[in-house]
Amino acid sequence: MFYVQGFLRRGRPAMAGLRFLARSQTDDVLAYLLALALQHGLGLWLGLPARDHALIWVTTSLVLFAEVLNTALESAVDRVGTEHHALAGRAKDLAAGAVFLAVFIALVCALLLLLPPLVSRFG
Repeated sequence: MFYVQGFLRRGRPAMAGLRFLARSQTDDVLAYLLALALQHGLGLWLGLPARDHALIWVTTSLVLFAEVLNTALESAVDRVGTEHHALAGRAKDLAAGAVFLAVFIALVCALLLLLPPLVSRFG
């Protein structure tokens, strides 16, 4: 029990960060969670194996992870200064690019996993 209490206590800053993400990036987070729910529901309906569901969860989690890092980097860069600087802009663009890349990977995986069973069902 002592370990669980310590784990929860050490997790408070992480939960504060995730609450900030949910408040500051509400539309993005909701879109990712909605995509996950739709993909997972479609996978259940199509009878996908657990391995495929796990891949959908992992790739969507990758998107959320990239969004967390993007938000953290933007916050840190904004803390340094408000004036425009090319390197600050590049850092923000790269972080946003990581989110875009993660979304692309998740989309390709979802299509590869869901499209063949959909075609079989309706084709």
